[in-house]
Amino acid sequence: MALGRRRRIQQDNIWPGFVDALATLLMVIIFLLMIFVLAQVFLSETLSGSENKLDKLNTQMSELSELLNLERKANEDLRDNMSSLSSELQASVRLRDDLSGKLETLEKDNQQINEKLADAYKTIEADRETIELKLAELAKMSADVQALEALRDQLKKEIQQQAKSLEAKDGKLIEERELAESARAQNALMNQQLAALRQQLAAIEEALEASEALNADQKTQIRSLGKRLNAALATKVQELSKYRSEFFGELRKVLGNQAGIRIVGDRFVFQSEVLFKSGEATLGAAGQEQLHHLAATLKEIASRIPSKVDWILRVDGHTDDIPISTAKFPSNWELSTQRAISVVKELIKEGIAPQRLAATGFGEFQPLDAKKDEIARRRNRRIELKLTQR
Repeated sequence: MALGRRRRIQQDNIWPGFVDALATLLMVIIFLLMIFVLAQVFLSETLSGSENKLDKLNTQMSELSELLNLERKANEDLRDNMSSLSSELQASVRLRDDLSGKLETLEKDNQQINEKLADAYKTIEADRETIELKLAELAKMSADVQALEALRDQLKKEIQQQAKSLEAKDGKLIEERELAESARAQNALMNQQLAALRQQLAAIEEALEASEALNADQKTQIRSLGKRLNAALATKVQELSKYRSEFFGELRKVLGNQAGIRIVGDRFVFQSEVLFKSGEATLGAAGQEQLHHLAATLKEIASRIPSKVDWILRVDGHTDDIPISTAKFPSNWELSTQRAISVVKELIKEGIAPQRLAATGFGEFQPLDAKKDEIARRRNRRIELKLTQR
């Protein structure tokens, strides 16, 4: 009995513990559910805030896209304007270079004509000095003639006075007659001297007239010489200009519109970078190929130029204004001259006659562009080819 009662008591005590465990488990579940609900609330608020931020970001992105489109459009407009301005600038530069070439040619022709006119004026000045000396001699002779005429008039008066005194004084008739004869002799001598002076005066006047006529002839010859010189220059320029334009036209066909190669006035211009490396005067492979095409075109044109046209191809070397000082090139003079010589030697290798070539170096002293930026320096570093006459 006691054992049965103890078992029953033990069975009755299990249920409260089980209920406590279930209550604890339920509280834990409720706590977890509350945490889950709170987490869901926080997550929903976070997600709603993120969505709002995302909407704002999308709005900002759309605004930025619109601004970017506007900037792209403005950039395209600026590029179009820049391209048009660049084209206009290149056209203006080409026109300026053409005008500079023409002005240089005209100045050289004007200088030659001025030199000839200066020689002619020197001759005229020498003749003028001779004429002035003769005029001085003529004035002196005129003064002598006037003095002799005054002396003659005085002697005539004395003779008349002596003749009157002879009539009054018979006793002195013989003496007075002798005096009259002497006066007549002196008068005759003076008349002879006066005639000689008049002859000299006539001779001087004839010489003066001849000198003035010679001076007029010389002025006429100078004008004629100037006209003939201008006509000869125009003829020679016309003779060579046809072949020069043909030469440049053929070169443009062969070389095409390559960067760094262009025609400026009456010269064909290679940028130095096309033919040489920086600070060097040795032709590269690309430069040799360009000169090969040039020599072939020049030989073809030279075969059609008449032998009476004494033409040469002048190769001018130019550098920028940045000084160079090396053992090989102490200054820009040596660099520009050596580059021109390298081009001439390469053309001789290609079969161009040496007597038809000339190499000159100008250093940095003949710039195409006076600015000091890199673009201007790149334009000024060049090799110029000019088909001209000796």
